Amino acid sequence: MSKKWKHNILLIFPFVVFAAGTIFTAAFFLHTYWQIAFEHISALCETILANVPEAEPQLLAALKEYHSLTEEKLKGNDYLEKYGYRADDFCYDFPPDTVLFPILFFLVTACAFAAAIFLFRRKNRKRIVDLTAYLEQVNIGAGGTLVQTQEDEYSHLQDEIYKTVTSLYQTREMAVAARKNFAENLANIAHQLKTPITSAFLSLQLMEKEVPGTYAEQVRQQLKRLNRLEESLLMLSKIDAGTLPLKREKVDLYTVLNLASDNLNDLLRNNHITVDIPENGCIEFLGDLEWTMEALINLIKNCMEHSKPGGVVHCEYSGNPLYVEIRVWDDGAGFDKEDLPHLFDRFYRGRCAAPDGIGIGLALARSIFELQNGTITARNLQTGGACFEIRIYSH
Repeated sequence: MSKKWKHNILLIFPFVVFAAGTIFTAAFFLHTYWQIAFEHISALCETILANVPEAEPQLLAALKEYHSLTEEKLKGNDYLEKYGYRADDFCYDFPPDTVLFPILFFLVTACAFAAAIFLFRRKNRKRIVDLTAYLEQVNIGAGGTLVQTQEDEYSHLQDEIYKTVTSLYQTREMAVAARKNFAENLANIAHQLKTPITSAFLSLQLMEKEVPGTYAEQVRQQLKRLNRLEESLLMLSKIDAGTLPLKREKVDLYTVLNLASDNLNDLLRNNHITVDIPENGCIEFLGDLEWTMEALINLIKNCMEHSKPGGVVHCEYSGNPLYVEIRVWDDGAGFDKEDLPHLFDRFYRGRCAAPDGIGIGLALARSIFELQNGTITARNLQTGGACFEIRIYSH
């Protein structure tokens, strides 16, 4: 017998029990009624004949006449009431089985319904738990299969889940392969750029010895920009390929902010910008000092580029059991509203971007913080100025 038939029988069984019990109860009550009526009439006749034996012919004739009466003539007959008798005077010693049987029948039917519902719900709950556990395994990357040898109402849902999971696996594999291919192509482009840039630098040095001039300096600046682009592309390819080496060691926030600021001393001095980093005690997180410093350099540099001469770039840090937070903001005009949604997109350059920028710095900063279980957001302050907020979570 298939599981589907067992399931149907399980659902039909309480109704069959109820129908059979109803028919049996009706038959039982009818038989009891007949038996009680016969016994009462028999006892009445016996009593009459015991007192008046010569009345037997009249009694038998009366019984025949009574037996021929229809239900309509018997209904509502209250002849004995004029002698002071009532209906309950003749219904003593009612059989207890007549009352107990309906109660027993009700209990049996209720138990049958309860058992059917319990088994049905337990079966459904088990199937739901199995399917949920399978999806949880898929979500954590454990995979696995859920074997169901017999058909039930969840079989179609299970098949669709398998199809969806299989499709997602294929899509993920294709996406990983495409990302890996993109990272490899990006790395190849970066390496290919390195050779002509190096040759161009050497040629430029020879040109400066032979024919020094202002044009050589312009060429040098462009070559430096190309060199930065090549280094950024190489770094992006490592991030995309998942090969960027990140350490897991204690990093002090005050130290890393000061190191990032020190690396920009010359630029800050030339632009007459200062960096304010108030000490807020020793707050640490597990991460990579060098790459965190690299990301903060990009943020401080961005704030510096959008500050007026004599301005201040503010840095602040704090921590709690869940995460450490770093805030970097300036006193400039803030971000353009149209630029805010795209600030961390690769190669995106806003309206007020520095002329020598290539649009990679903020994207690199976001990738570095995300690799360390962190997030970064940008917003405009109500008092004016642009603000970056970084949170690096403990777990």
